[in-house]
This record gives sequence, structure tokens and C-alpha cells, in this order.
Amino acid sequence: MSEDQETARQIAELARDDRPLLVLDVDEVVLEFIQPFTGFIGTQGLELRADSFRLHGNVFDLETQAAIADERVSALIEEFFVVQADWQRCPEGATEAIATLAERAEIVMLTAMPHRHRTTRRSLLDRLGFPYPLLTTERAKGPAIQQLRGEHPRPVAFVDDIAHNLVSARACVADAHLFHIMAHKGLRELMPPLPEGIVEVENWQEAMPKIAMALGF
Repeated sequence: MSEDQETARQIAELARDDRPLLVLDVDEVVLEFIQPFTGFIGTQGLELRADSFRLHGNVFDLETQAAIADERVSALIEEFFVVQADWQRCPEGATEAIATLAERAEIVMLTAMPHRHRTTRRSLLDRLGFPYPLLTTERAKGPAIQQLRGEHPRPVAFVDDIAHNLVSARACVADAHLFHIMAHKGLRELMPPLPEGIVEVENWQEAMPKIAMALGF
């Protein structure tokens, strides 16, 4: 797995920390994504029909009733990231649960999005009560988590809503504790079975004590 050089640069700017490490994805983990994205595309006469566990192929034009092209879906996601602060909110209990974990762990947020949107997302997370360092990556997340851990053999936990990101983490940090959480229940019901060794949690109220135990406190 090749690393993202810009992500590596962002990690190098962080203060050194040897506490247990908790890495958090952002969309559908720290911020709702599917519900606000659905609202956003609705203003353009489009509708998300959750027929399978993906966005591409599931966005329909309400006038023609036809699925729009994958290229347009990708463009809509890009447009959404520009205006994300107008739409995205945090899942219930996330702010409080993460703040509790932050009392004894290093918290780092790792989001898969174009680096150019980092400043906008940073401002939104600050406003919603998530002051923790934010990293953006345009490649696999595993190498970033490995670099974050560093040479210190400290416990690592990683929370994401996409299975291949969790698998990437395990490939680079074999003893990482992996948790799956997804704010949007409808899409989660269409999710394929998770790979073995990934703990699925329903919400942040359930996640917090399980993550604390995994990190040793």
C-alpha cells in the first residue's frame, strides 16, 4: 500500500504522543453523511434510492426516473463537500462519547476526501465540538494509521463505516482493534457481512465503553 505524501506531511506536524491511539473516520462516524447528502441532492431534483450498499447507480432523476451517470454522482459528492458545513451534523452522542475517550487517548480524525476540502471540514468539526487533529487522505488509510502509531507499541483502535478501510488498517497494523459504525441505518441494512474480527456497534453510546476496553482503560 502506497502512502499519501500529503497525509504523511500532516501527520509529521502532529505533536508526539504515546497514549493509546483512537483513529476516527469522519463521514457516517463523526458526521452524518447519507442523510444530509440526500437532502442536498433533493434540491437538484434527485433522489437516493438505497437499493444496494453504494451511492453510484442509486441516485435517480425524479423527472425522468432514470439513474444518473456515475460521473455525475462523483461530481455531486465533490459539490457536497464544498457546502458540507450547511448540511452535515453529528450523530447523537458522538460529541460526548469521543470527549470521554479523549481524556485518556490520543484522538485523530482521518477522512478520505480531497485535501483541498480540509479547511472547510476543519471549521465544521470545530463548530460541532470535535477539536481533535484532522488528517485528509486520498489513498488507503492503513499506511496513515501505521505512521500515526509510530514506534511506540501503544494500543490502537480504528472506527470506520467502510469495510475496506478497516481491512487496510489491519493489513498495516495487525493488532489494531477495529470497529464499524454507520449513522444511516437504512444503508447499513444493505451492507455485506463484515470481515471477521471487526466489531459492529450500533451507535456511540454502545461504542464508547467497547473502545475504552480495547484501548485498556
